[in-house]
Amino acid sequence: MPARKVQFFPGEFYHLFNRGNGRQDIFYDDKDRYRFLQAMYLSNNSNSFIGVGDLDRKKSGYTIADIKKIFEGNKIIYDPLVKICADVLMPNHFHFLVEEIRQGGIIKFMQRLGNSYGKYFTTKRDRPGSLFQGRFKAVHIDKDDQLSYLLAYINVINPAQLVAPDLKEKGIENFDKVWEKVDGYKWGTHQEFMNRRSSVLIDKGLLGELYSTPEIYERFVKEVLSGKERKFWTTIDGLTINHRVISYRHPVSAKIK
Repeated sequence: MPARKVQFFPGEFYHLFNRGNGRQDIFYDDKDRYRFLQAMYLSNNSNSFIGVGDLDRKKSGYTIADIKKIFEGNKIIYDPLVKICADVLMPNHFHFLVEEIRQGGIIKFMQRLGNSYGKYFTTKRDRPGSLFQGRFKAVHIDKDDQLSYLLAYINVINPAQLVAPDLKEKGIENFDKVWEKVDGYKWGTHQEFMNRRSSVLIDKGLLGELYSTPEIYERFVKEVLSGKERKFWTTIDGLTINHRVISYRHPVSAKIK
């Protein structure tokens, strides 16, 4: 297997994403999505890896809050491998915006997550073969506007495309209808940035400083959605699945420039 072009360094930000093999759905219902979120939480602890399957043998229906209590009851310190700043789950793919905390953290986190959820899904759905389309993809984020635009892409553009799939090419005819879909979408971190929900999975980090209030965040993402941010799609095309995965040779400072 060829080596990755992108190298990972603590303190750096990355866009991580993958889709279903052959563009098939990777989530069929909310149970699948909850299972994926559980696997995200369990896969991101450097101190201990308790698999979701281990919990299922005791009982089903664990919430992430339940899992957190299990860690606390067993005196397991939750020490994350990566900081998950934003995420979204779509029918056949997912996107994360993360900051690596520990050397090798992204690789370990994504391998654990892919193995855990892939085994669950292929067993439950009796679907042989690989669930995902190869290894996860990664793009390094090294500019302030990239970070902001990627947040809007993950939180707003992806849900919007469920009702306006051609919005990139044609724009939006009915903004209120599209915004209603975005604003009610619960399988991403839009709700966290609107301060309607708090998740133990998410640490906004620098993004929480850039968008410190729901008003600042909402104003920005609405401008992106309405097409007022002219550089948006040019920037996003270099950071997403529609473009090549970029690489770089040396670590840069942890502070976004």
